[in-house]
Amino acid sequence: MPIVVNLDVMMAKRKISSGELAEIIGISPANLSILKTGKAKAIRFSTLESICQALGSQPGDILEYKAGPKEGGKSDAR
Repeated sequence: MPIVVNLDVMMAKRKISSGELAEIIGISPANLSILKTGKAKAIRFSTLESICQALGSQPGDILEYKAGPKEGGKSDAR
């Protein structure tokens, strides 16, 4: 997937643990782990906002788009 989640990088920069961040933003450590590993299919804006507030960051610090090769010539444009 071309969306890369840099949550672990920001957490390391801010020296905050997964358990601590999960408690601050009000989600389970398991759900935070899903976000950190990039396995999440979506994120609520309210959760992203809470993460940004807790880490003193911007959404672009956490989420990054990296273009990759197109598979099979199919377009995802809608």
